[in-house]
Amino acid sequence: MWKRKGRKGRRAAKPVPMELCDLCARIFPEDEAVRGYVPDSSAAHASKEWFDGLRLITTCCDDHFDVIKDGYAHRPFVDEELWAAKLTRALTTGPTALSMDQLGCRTGLQNSQIRAAIAWHNERMREQQQRMDP
Repeated sequence: MWKRKGRKGRRAAKPVPMELCDLCARIFPEDEAVRGYVPDSSAAHASKEWFDGLRLITTCCDDHFDVIKDGYAHRPFVDEELWAAKLTRALTTGPTALSMDQLGCRTGLQNSQIRAAIAWHNERMREQQQRMDP
C-alpha cells in the first residue's frame, strides 16, 4: 500500500552553530550573538598578544551585554595582573626555565615589570593560602 522511501534521497540537516550567553547561559544561534571586548587585566590571549588586556564576551542580547560590560567597568585594571598573565602564557607555551632577558623577549616586558608581576602573583598566592588555612 504505502511505499516507504529510504534515506538515500535525503540530505542530512546542517548543524546550526550555537553560542552560550556569558550571563544567563542561554543557548542560541551564533548569528544572534552580541559580542564585544571589555577591558580585563586578567586576560592574556593564547596566541594574539594585541588582544592582551581585553576579554571577548558573548551574550544573547544587548541588555545582557550591558550588564557584563558594566561589571567589568567597575573592576580595576591592574597592570601587574596583566603582566602576570603574560608571564603565565610565556611559561606555559614554551620552555619553563627562562632567564629574565628571555622572559622579557617573550613577553615584551621590562625587568621591573616582570618583578612587579611576580610580586603581585606571589601576594595573590599568599592571600589564597591564608583563606584556605583555618
